[in-house]
Amino acid sequence: MSRPAPAHGHHPSPHDTVETSIEPTTGWHVTHSFYRFDRAVLASLSQVVRAAGREAFAAALDPTGPDAPTRLQTWIVSGHKADFGLMVLDPSPLAVDAVHQRLLASPLGAAIVPTYSFVGLTEVSEYVPTVEQYGQRLIVEGETADSPAWKAKVQGYAAREDMMRKARLEPDFPAWPNACFYPMNKKREVGENWFTLPFAERSRLMAEHGRTGMSFGGRVSQLITVSVGLDDWEWGVTLWARRPEFLKEIVYTMRFDEASARYAEFGPFYAGSISTPAEILAHCHV
Repeated sequence: MSRPAPAHGHHPSPHDTVETSIEPTTGWHVTHSFYRFDRAVLASLSQVVRAAGREAFAAALDPTGPDAPTRLQTWIVSGHKADFGLMVLDPSPLAVDAVHQRLLASPLGAAIVPTYSFVGLTEVSEYVPTVEQYGQRLIVEGETADSPAWKAKVQGYAAREDMMRKARLEPDFPAWPNACFYPMNKKREVGENWFTLPFAERSRLMAEHGRTGMSFGGRVSQLITVSVGLDDWEWGVTLWARRPEFLKEIVYTMRFDEASARYAEFGPFYAGSISTPAEILAHCHV
C-alpha cells in the first residue's frame, strides 16, 4: 500500500516523528494562583454549606491527598491583592489546573474569586555553565588552569552539577515560612535590548547576578520558572526566606547588578506566609 500524500501545504520533516505530549520532556509545569474570598457570597451561604466547603477546601489543597499534584504549597497573602495563593507543580498541566478547578467546584467555589495567575515551566537556565564552561570561567576570573585549587573547584562543581540541575527541574519546597513571587522581563529597548547582547556578555552579567544571589545562601532560596510563550511575562521568580527581611534584602541587593539595574523589568509582587489550608480559613475568618 502506498503512503498517503501529505495534507495540502504540509511538507514532511524530521519533526513529524517526534512524540506528542502535554508533558515537557524535562521539567514540570508550574502555576502560581491567587484568590480572594467574596465576603458577600460567604455571608449568604448556610452554615451547612460553609462547613462542607471548609472540608472540601482543605481536601482540594491537601498536598498529600489522593489527587494531589507532585508539589503543592499554600500561602496566606499579605495586602489586598489576594487572601491566599497556591504554587502547584506537576509534569501534567491538567494535574496542575485540576487544583484550581476543584477549588471553584467546591461548596465555597462561588465565594472564591481568582485575582491573578502565572503559568510557566521549570528549566535549567542556558546561563548555568557546564563543567567545562565553569572551568573556563575560573580561568577568566584569575585561576590557573590545572592548578590544585582550580582542579578542586572544578571537581566540586562536577559533583554538584546533577543535583543542581535536578533542583531546578524538579524542585522541593524549602521548609521556610516566608515567600514572595513576581514576574519579570528582560528589556527590549533601543540601547538596552538584552536579546541583542552577545551570549558571552549575557553570561557574564548573569554570573555576576548569580554570585550576588549565592551570598544569600542559607537565608533565601530561589526558583526561576520560564514563561516565554506561555504567559504575559517571560520569567517568574519565587523566593523563600527564613525571615521576611531577607526577601527585602536580596531583591534590593540584586537590583544593583547590571543584569537587573539595566535590563530587568518587574511585574506585581505577591508576598506572604506559608500556611496550611486550615490556617488560611482561620486567618480569613471563613
